[in-house]
Amino acid sequence: MFRKEKLKGQKACVLGLGKSGRAVAALLAANGFEVLISEEAAISHVDSFRLPAGVSVETGGHTERVFECGFWIKSPGIFPKNPILLEAKKRGIPVFSELETALAFMPKGVRVFAVTGTNGKTTTTALLGDILTQHAVREGKGRRVHVCGNIGSPVSLCAAEVKKGDDLVIEVSSYQLEDSTYFRPHYACILNVTPDHLDHHGGMKGYIKAKGKVLKNQRESDVLVVNGADTVCAELVEKAKSEVLAFSTHPKHLLKTDVFFDGDELIFSEGHQIRPPHLKGIHNVENAMAAALMALAAGVPADTVQAVFDRFEAMEHRIEQFAYHRGVVYVNDSKATNLDSTITALKSFEKRQNLWLILGGRDKGASYEALIPYVKDYCKRVLTIGEAMDKIEAELHGAVALTRCGTLEKAVETAMGAACKGDIVLLSPACSSFDQFKDFEQRGKIFKRLVNAYVFKDRVDGNK
Repeated sequence: MFRKEKLKGQKACVLGLGKSGRAVAALLAANGFEVLISEEAAISHVDSFRLPAGVSVETGGHTERVFECGFWIKSPGIFPKNPILLEAKKRGIPVFSELETALAFMPKGVRVFAVTGTNGKTTTTALLGDILTQHAVREGKGRRVHVCGNIGSPVSLCAAEVKKGDDLVIEVSSYQLEDSTYFRPHYACILNVTPDHLDHHGGMKGYIKAKGKVLKNQRESDVLVVNGADTVCAELVEKAKSEVLAFSTHPKHLLKTDVFFDGDELIFSEGHQIRPPHLKGIHNVENAMAAALMALAAGVPADTVQAVFDRFEAMEHRIEQFAYHRGVVYVNDSKATNLDSTITALKSFEKRQNLWLILGGRDKGASYEALIPYVKDYCKRVLTIGEAMDKIEAELHGAVALTRCGTLEKAVETAMGAACKGDIVLLSPACSSFDQFKDFEQRGKIFKRLVNAYVFKDRVDGNK
């Protein structure tokens, strides 16, 4: 456990110059620690990060300077079997996660809400954060709600702003959980667990183990919300000490559920009836169920949940319809970085074989053959991009028409030149973005910019 009193006076090493690495380094420096950030990649624009006094940086590899530090903070995403981490273990250097380090600098009396799962984390976290914020405003007691984590803002970045009595809503990834030993959320949620990040975790067993850490340290007074139709969730709750609440839209579920969907409203075992948000897809009904169960368990009135659901809009980069031109709909689902997420996106449309699906990026270890029944039902053509093109084309060969594009720009050009009225052009890559983009947000924004530029040019040319 990160105990700042015991570590005081020691130099800290932060592995990784990414967003969370810079945030935790700044937090440590603000609390009197001398910090070294050590980055494996060669980065020339370090000055642009404007790091605070007390923070030094080395890039292009880890030097002996890291072993002069008393403890390390590991940024999420660094492989657990990275040689530098193995050497730290051999030398007895304690390594902490960014998540647990940030929590160590927050006051007691903060309620921690954690949302994890393979898909739906961001929408559920945003819904829950919005509900708790609305409740805090209505109460008028000055409590603040901080939404952070994998949703975009590192936990370390908001640590200094958190006061006693506040609520902390964290979207937690398997990477963050893997690194955390003592993390204890008072309210936790596992939305689903399907194959993802298998390359990082060394297979499904390691991935499940990481997800299971969200409930490992919970106590009887805590609450765990899970998907009652998910096989892995059903197995994980057998080890839960906390109160378990389950949701499901599936007629066959493995756990007794506390809410079901009658096709119009969410019906809760306590008698509440709440209309879900106006979001596309049954998966978003489940996200709403999860957020509502957590909020109601935390004492939020049902009418506050309903007020938020009535005005909540779709998240950017998640089945986001952003353009309509010449009868063709354009949908940005760049956040679909795994197979299950892409399947969820496909299932949110009708089986009309009218989708131009842009697929590809950096492979994450799962087989694209899982997509075969869905591309047959929903897709007119699959356009492949990125490092995973060869694997995708080999595994989907014969199931659907394929066009090798290589880049997102070429895929957009191909789709917009050939799609006809009634078609849908969908970016739902089923891969990470790191082969060609900084992250999925950049990939989604570039996709929208390419499409909108094409639409604008077409309209201008048409008016000449």
